[in-house]
Amino acid sequence: MRICMAQLNPIIGDLKGNTKKILEAIDVARAEKADIVLFSELTICGYAPGDLLLHDDFIEATEKCLGAIVKASSNICIIVGLVRHNTGPGKNLFNSAAIISDGQILGYYNKGLLPTYNVFDERRYFEPGRELKTFELKGKKIGIIICEDIWQHSGYVDMRYARDPIIDLVEHKPDILLNLSASPYQYDKPDVRVLVCAKAAKTLNCPVLLCCQVGGNDDLIFDGYSVCVDKHGNLRQLGKGFEEDIFTVDLEAPICNIPFEYNQLGDLYRALVLGVHDYFAKQNFKTALIGLSGGIDSALVACIAKDALGAENVLGISMPSRYSSEGSIEDAENLAKNLEIAFKKIPIEEPFKDYLKILEPHFEGKPPDVTEENLQARIRGMILMAVSNKLGYIVLSTGNKSEMGLGYCTLYGDMCGGLGVISDVLKTQVYDLCRWINRDREIVPWSTIEKPPSAELKPDQKDLDALPDYGIVDKVLKAYVEDHLSIDQITKQFQFDKGVVEDLVRRLHNAEYKRRQSAPGIRVSKVSFSVGRRFPIVQGWD
Repeated sequence: MRICMAQLNPIIGDLKGNTKKILEAIDVARAEKADIVLFSELTICGYAPGDLLLHDDFIEATEKCLGAIVKASSNICIIVGLVRHNTGPGKNLFNSAAIISDGQILGYYNKGLLPTYNVFDERRYFEPGRELKTFELKGKKIGIIICEDIWQHSGYVDMRYARDPIIDLVEHKPDILLNLSASPYQYDKPDVRVLVCAKAAKTLNCPVLLCCQVGGNDDLIFDGYSVCVDKHGNLRQLGKGFEEDIFTVDLEAPICNIPFEYNQLGDLYRALVLGVHDYFAKQNFKTALIGLSGGIDSALVACIAKDALGAENVLGISMPSRYSSEGSIEDAENLAKNLEIAFKKIPIEEPFKDYLKILEPHFEGKPPDVTEENLQARIRGMILMAVSNKLGYIVLSTGNKSEMGLGYCTLYGDMCGGLGVISDVLKTQVYDLCRWINRDREIVPWSTIEKPPSAELKPDQKDLDALPDYGIVDKVLKAYVEDHLSIDQITKQFQFDKGVVEDLVRRLHNAEYKRRQSAPGIRVSKVSFSVGRRFPIVQGWD
């Protein structure tokens, strides 16, 4: 049997555009003499559609698109993900897969396990499917499940569902198991899907094929890497990462086992590039605007923007103040030259003086403090947003996860923007990524990487004056935010001073109100601040 895997990049809600992609993929599959063409979860509407699902006209339009797909099914079987009405009790929608062949809908499979954790909220919209069966296609018994249905069996999820669809399928003895998936990227996760498929294959004693969505949808990145494993759990074929891919698996052909090789930092960088590219392309945005401080965070964002949008569509603006070092000003300019992006310099000294003069009588008797520091950041934010308004450019926020976590950032200043590119990237990862970028030649000036990090908002300022070393900060943030460890557990595990850990956790909670007002960010970790994490602003737990 020949199965075509259609790993596509849909736009959420673009039903006509997504259907066009589906029909084109069907033509490719037919030309490849495939028996079946397999798509990803909710292919027609894109994953995850959110509250678009609450609109009846949206569901009805999806059903009309399904009709066009049915008409295209001559001499081929199509398995496509969609949302459809539930006429029985419970929620009025199913997350479903339609099984289509020769102009007929042979039936549907409704997703049984609906994740409601982290970035997922499917039980808000869908009723779980109860029926599990196989479909007779081209003389083979085909089991069909959707995304989460395969994860319960693997042990890689923290949910305790009442049933395991893989175990339930054992008595049906499928010849092949097909999974329609929309599995978001997170750092160091891609190979886990292979292990998940391998576990199911060994239990069912049959090949498993998982077709995954690819592309950026708001905060979420889908990395592709669609999987085919044989009945022994050996990886036989793998889709491309971070791009569309249509490839055919011949289950009868002798195929050697292959390794799953990927570069952790390289994939992290590709995820961020894809996130920026699709955020712009899917909204018909074109040009990005970045405040270039000469620091490492804005340097990384500029590199990502250039690779996502093209050098001709990126503008960097240096906004030096009286505290900006000559080295940082030169670093910003050299970075722009290395990337071949447009560069402007707009000093902020004069507006800073004016604000100080305006506020002087109101601040009488009070010494300079963080107020004057934040004032500079807010002047820069105003300049960036003014240029954005006038030229129609989208400002890219450059704050990293460590800064966002501790509130070491300025509301309406460096936090302004249309997209937080690295808001889920820890400071230590920022350094790792910049060194990776420079692996063949200097792009990020080495002086940017080697100098101590500083906001340069007061004389001789260093981040270490206000924060512990980022190696400590990042370990605490990851342990507390992603792994949900307690202060005592973190203190014991890393042998850190308990007072330091308590202070970092206190800062984390105190900055919750800031993060609520930040730009949407690209999720690349297990738990990001932008999506999936839900903490109250007003609360009394330390």
